[in-house]
Amino acid sequence: MSCWLRRARRGANTIVQVQKLLTPLLAAGALAACGAAWCQTPESQTDERTAAAGSAAAEQPSQLASDIKRYFTAPLRWDRGDWAWFGGALVAIGAAHHYDTQVRTHFIKTLGASKANSKDVQDAIPTAAVFVATWGYATLIGDTNGRGEAWAMLEAAGLGGVTAIALKYAVGREGPDQTSNPNQWRKSGGNSFPSFHSTAAFAVGTVLAESGNDDYRWVRRFLGYGLGAATSYERLKHNAHWLSDTLAGAALGIASAHFAMNRRDRTDDETSLRVVPVERGAMLTYNVSLP
Repeated sequence: MSCWLRRARRGANTIVQVQKLLTPLLAAGALAACGAAWCQTPESQTDERTAAAGSAAAEQPSQLASDIKRYFTAPLRWDRGDWAWFGGALVAIGAAHHYDTQVRTHFIKTLGASKANSKDVQDAIPTAAVFVATWGYATLIGDTNGRGEAWAMLEAAGLGGVTAIALKYAVGREGPDQTSNPNQWRKSGGNSFPSFHSTAAFAVGTVLAESGNDDYRWVRRFLGYGLGAATSYERLKHNAHWLSDTLAGAALGIASAHFAMNRRDRTDDETSLRVVPVERGAMLTYNVSLP
């Protein structure tokens, strides 16, 4: 009987622990989702910033192929400010790398982070909830700009996510659930750098934060950047990533979001990358219209 009672107590404790984990997760997801929907505004109340950020929902699918090309050739068109932002991101990632071990030790000792990562789906729920709420509410009220905003979220997360996955396999960094050494690069099975979850969260969150009019700007930024920061924190807490992984994901997500939001300002006639047949071969050409 005593053995049965001990097993029952252990089972009850496990249920309580699961409930404690699910409650804040669902609350955060609901808050982010409701906030994203609440920040939507009818078309009659949108301003020039809203229209520039996401008013072309009908043209979006047809622009996707062009956007993909322009996204992956973007460094060819960077100006001094873009390169400065890129350099600053590299410096910040390098500084975060210095504290990778300390942050891992803190979460393992203080919060009891597990050595095996099993929270991938759980940590992705808030980001998915924000996107679904934005798209669903915009569709419900017939807000073209809201649907454009949702498309920008999807495009930013998709482009940033593909880049993050490519970098993972190119870099091959082992995560904190695989090793205690943050300098294990180019290892078989390593896929820690950058954080895919942080990339997607900051991509979606930045679009939420910087789109729309200024009536609820502080709310948008609190929810948008809060989504990215909270997701990155959870990845650290669950021992899934190093600090520098999440910072790299944040930089990639923010950059991808601004690319998606500014796509209306781009024209495909300005630049072109094509293969031109020549005698006994072919020539790769790149054309750009200079101001």
